[in-house]
Amino acid sequence: MNREEARKKAEALVGQMTLMEKASQLRYDAPAIPRLNIPAYNWWNEALHGVARAGTATVFPQAIGMAATFDEELLHSTGEVIAREGRAKYNAASALDDRDIYKGLTFWAPNVNIFRDPRWGRGHETYGEDPYLTSRLGVAYIEGMQGDGETMTAAACAKHFAVHSGPEACRHEFDAQVGEKDLRETYLPAFEACVKEAHVESVMGAYNRVNGEPCCGSYMLLRDILRGEWGFEGHVVSDCWAIKDFHEHHMVTGTAAQSAALAIDAGCDLNCGSTYLHLVNAHKQGLVTEEQITESAVRLFTTRYLLGLFDKTEYDSIPYDTVECPEHLALSERAARESVVLLKNNGILPLKKETIRTIGVIGPNADSRASLIGNYHGTASEYITVLDGIRRYAGDTVRILYSEGSHLFLNKTEGLAWDFDRLSEARTVARNSDVVILCLGLDETLEGEEGDTGNSYASGDKTDLQLPESQRKLMEAVAMEDTPVILCLMAGSDIDLSFAAEHFDAIVDLWYPGARGGMAAAEILFGDCSPSGKLPVTFYESLEQLPDFEDYSMKGRTYRYMEGKAQYPFGFGLTYADTEVTSVKVSGKEKDALCLEVQMENRSSVPTDDVLQIYIRDLESPFETPHPHLAAFRRVHLNGNGQLCTNISLRADCFTVVDENGKRFRDGKRYEIFAGFSQPDERSAELTGKKPVRIEYEG
Repeated sequence: MNREEARKKAEALVGQMTLMEKASQLRYDAPAIPRLNIPAYNWWNEALHGVARAGTATVFPQAIGMAATFDEELLHSTGEVIAREGRAKYNAASALDDRDIYKGLTFWAPNVNIFRDPRWGRGHETYGEDPYLTSRLGVAYIEGMQGDGETMTAAACAKHFAVHSGPEACRHEFDAQVGEKDLRETYLPAFEACVKEAHVESVMGAYNRVNGEPCCGSYMLLRDILRGEWGFEGHVVSDCWAIKDFHEHHMVTGTAAQSAALAIDAGCDLNCGSTYLHLVNAHKQGLVTEEQITESAVRLFTTRYLLGLFDKTEYDSIPYDTVECPEHLALSERAARESVVLLKNNGILPLKKETIRTIGVIGPNADSRASLIGNYHGTASEYITVLDGIRRYAGDTVRILYSEGSHLFLNKTEGLAWDFDRLSEARTVARNSDVVILCLGLDETLEGEEGDTGNSYASGDKTDLQLPESQRKLMEAVAMEDTPVILCLMAGSDIDLSFAAEHFDAIVDLWYPGARGGMAAAEILFGDCSPSGKLPVTFYESLEQLPDFEDYSMKGRTYRYMEGKAQYPFGFGLTYADTEVTSVKVSGKEKDALCLEVQMENRSSVPTDDVLQIYIRDLESPFETPHPHLAAFRRVHLNGNGQLCTNISLRADCFTVVDENGKRFRDGKRYEIFAGFSQPDERSAELTGKKPVRIEYEG
């Protein structure tokens, strides 16, 4: 069923409703209308990295880990898997007339906000700091989830629209001031791609204001840009209880009825919250017309018809055993392997099992389920922690010694003990081991959404880039021994790794690798496969390099605008091989794209995946970013001692700039193009010993 047909059916159905019935359908927990054979429907479902909060489902790596794969095909497949599991769970629940929250087919994912500041607690829900990378992965995920059949498999939602990247603590009253250049160059491109290319069915507004307007009641964002410029035809949903912020915190309205009226007038169709309970009263006061309520109801029922919720569909027969089936679990493990970023290796990795008698596994995240799954997660039927994965891989021939080492963030693990009560045990384990695998980091209690999942810090944001003191003490204690140490970091954001870089032999960033991520970690550590992930965010030396958290200007932020060197740059990640781009040349034009031919080489005997990255910079325009920006990428496989030639295209918009008025256009004729396995910055060259190939292009 196409949208036009679905809308006609929606108009006919909504036309039979009373005003009260139409208004009731604009709530996230829409009640049944028995006389019209309309069952209850709860619009609220989550799926950042698997069907979430509804029981058992395949739990993929957190979104930031998926971003580290730089793999569009993987994101597309992940979207397909989540949609099929969502259908299987919906079929089972609705057969028992269970219409509860988290059991529908409208998934509020992906989060395509830009991770502009490493303090933001929700940054790990995103695809990182780069607008181009975010747009490509977001489009792939949405297309996989929504499918291309006659019936939409599931409905995706691009959130949070827009200019929303913390701070969490004041998001309900915060006004993000942003210039037109930053708005159009950084904050909007991923949303535009999700709407224009992926035809995302839903867009969620953000809590904050942008230049004075609350996002869920913004005429600029919702009317002028989303529906006016981009031609969005789906429905808009508010973030949860964001509309009541209009009168309670933003103070742009005086009553709940006025807030409901502002939101629906701007184009917000669905209220996650309770403020739309005041819509009928707003209508009585003359603040809202019945036509406005009708239009929003029609948009929402158009989505329900596109999902086939009132008809028999090809998806009704998807069985429940699709959930966590072997194929889906295998995809999750593949995603975990591809997401791992190797930040340092002095040659200790990969480990050789035949030369090791004892491995010490130490740290609060070594045997932690929470550190596998990030936030907004489902429930797995099996969790494989890093300790589990190493133990399974090592088998009976290697002795495993374990120490928690420290609490994740408290000063002691036992209430009556001295402070730092596990440090002596950790040192003992290190002394008695041939190698230590030290598992540190965070989990959703330390970085996440404000007020969500019992965050230990109320806002969910980080106050600095340091690990908690308990873990810093643990690093120092382990470093006092002579045993080689491999740090496995499990976190969703930039952590200061200066101590580890100086004292440890290897650093491996696992992110939050999914429910079975410990097995993937073991396979990487022991060399079953080569690490191939790349950082989707910059790791800064310190917060002193960054502007204030509340400053939404991009000056000094992310790899495109940063000043000074990164600790570990965007796009960086080592492998066990010796790969390099050896040449690049323009091979022609295809429609509006420029085609490049890239030659690559692996000078080692180790086969590996790697990520080819193309960066571009206008050499003439004063509106170009200070540093070259990502223009294309592709995950490639290089055989041992092998060569590879590939063709890759640069889209026409990669050659454009954005001026201070927000106008995007092609401004120059001379460009520099870089092709390599990292970005063309000084720090990446320092860390890898290699530089991308540079050419100039006139056109």
